[in-house]
Amino acid sequence: MKNELTDIVGWSHFFLAEILQNGDAALDLTAGGGQDTLFLARQVCPGGKVLSIDIQAEAIARTSELLKESNINFFRYDGKTAGHKNANGVCLIHGSHDQVENFVKGELKCVIANLGYLPGGDKKLTTLKETTLVSLRKAAELIQSGGRMVVVAYVGHSGGLEEEREVSRFFRSLAETEWRVLKVMPWNRKNSPNLWVAERFFKPQPLTQK
Repeated sequence: MKNELTDIVGWSHFFLAEILQNGDAALDLTAGGGQDTLFLARQVCPGGKVLSIDIQAEAIARTSELLKESNINFFRYDGKTAGHKNANGVCLIHGSHDQVENFVKGELKCVIANLGYLPGGDKKLTTLKETTLVSLRKAAELIQSGGRMVVVAYVGHSGGLEEEREVSRFFRSLAETEWRVLKVMPWNRKNSPNLWVAERFFKPQPLTQK
């Protein structure tokens, strides 16, 4: 984590580094410039796997380049249902995060999402509250007991405040009998990003039919 107290992205990595180890499975719902994906890969690889999703081809290309420069093993999802779900390393997926169930097999140790727009990209292309909420609900169901979800939301762009409010409602709605939820935010900075950390401490077992 960076030394600056108000470095929200640094805090998001800190809360995940506490629980991640080699061999774990992790999911990045917003590949973006690749920094979160690279962080996850360094925590769980070579024995684990990271699935990294983004709807923008530019984000997948930038993440690919960053992983290549960092000597991280990665491959791109080719549209087939088999193969990538069992492979270790980083799997880059050009697709929408609200369809996460099509890409994930089994449970996850963590999920990360850095909302908003692609840094250095078109600021008009942002995550949307509707698809963000769907992806968070689906991803939360995939997190194993002892796993965590971290989400960073930005309010300074068009639609950002509305998305932040919906994300806040989502985390508030998580059952206190299953989840511990923390919100972190710089208190004296205008339009600062907000961070939620949700830890699943209990996961009910599905009912089996006799």
